[in-house]
Amino acid sequence: MNHFLKLLDVSKEEIIEILNLADQLKYEKKNNIPHKRLEGKTLAMIFQKASTRTRVSFETGMYQLGGHALFLTSSELQIGRGEATEDTARVLSRYCDAIMIRTFEQQEVEDLAKYGSVPVINGLTDFSHPCQVMADLMTIREYKGSLEGLKLCFIGDTNNVANSLIVGCLKVGMQVSVAAPKGYYLDKEIAQFAKQYNNFTFTNNTIEAAKDADVIVTDVWASMGNEHEKEKRKKDFSGYQVNDAVMNVAKKDAIIQHCLPAHKEEEITTAIFEMHAKEIFDEAENRLHVQKAILVKLMNQ
Repeated sequence: MNHFLKLLDVSKEEIIEILNLADQLKYEKKNNIPHKRLEGKTLAMIFQKASTRTRVSFETGMYQLGGHALFLTSSELQIGRGEATEDTARVLSRYCDAIMIRTFEQQEVEDLAKYGSVPVINGLTDFSHPCQVMADLMTIREYKGSLEGLKLCFIGDTNNVANSLIVGCLKVGMQVSVAAPKGYYLDKEIAQFAKQYNNFTFTNNTIEAAKDADVIVTDVWASMGNEHEKEKRKKDFSGYQVNDAVMNVAKKDAIIQHCLPAHKEEEITTAIFEMHAKEIFDEAENRLHVQKAILVKLMNQ
C-alpha cells in the first residue's frame, strides 16, 4: 500500500492491519508509552475544505509520533492561483515525507499520488472519506468485539461517507443496508462494487433498512458543497431521521455512529444523539488513533 486514496484500493488484510496498529497506538497513548515512530518526518496537510477533526487529529497525531505537520490552505499555496496539481505534488515531495489533502475532486487526490514521490492520504473528497470510515470500523470493533457478520445501516445522503462505508464494511464481511430518498442514488462505481456482495441492500424505507441492525450511521443532509441545496434537502430528507422509530427496530444493543458535525433534530433527534454520545465521541477520538496507524504504515515503509 503506497497511498491511502479510497477504500476501493485497500484489501481486507490491509484494513485489519491498520485497525490492529491503531489499537496498539491507542493503548500506548493511554498508558503514556512513547511511540515516536515518525521522528524527524514531515506531513504536508492541504486543506481546500474546512475541518475541525481532520486538522486537529492529523496535526496532533504527527506530534505524538515525533514528526511535524504543516497546515496549508489553498489561499496560501500556488495551487490556489492555478499551479497545476502535478507541479505542487512534485515540489511538496521534495520537502515533505507525505501529503494529506482534504478537497473536492477525487481526481485531485489521484493526481497528487500519480505525480508526487511520497505517500498521499485522502482526508476527504466528494467521492470518498476513507479515514472517517476506518475510525468507524475501529469503534464498531471496540464495542462489538468483531466486525464480520454485523449489520450496519446507513440512513441519509448517498455521499462520500456512504460510499466509503459500503466499501469498507462489505470488504470486512459486514452486512450493509442504505436508506435514502428517491432521487438520491448510489455512485455508479460504488453500486457496481456492491453488486458483488449478497449482503447489501438499498431502499427508500428507513425502517426496513434499520431492522435488526447492530450499527446505525447517519450524516448531515447537506454536506459541504451542497449548502445551496439546504432547503430542498430539508424537504427531501425529512423522513430520513434516526429517531425512536428507527431505533425500535434495530437490535437492542445497537450503537450509533456520526461523522460530525451533527445537525440535531434534522438527521438525528437530540435525545437519540445524547443517549449515544459516548459512542459518537469515541468514534471522533478514534480518528486520531487510526490516522496515526495510516501515517506509520505509509511513512515507515
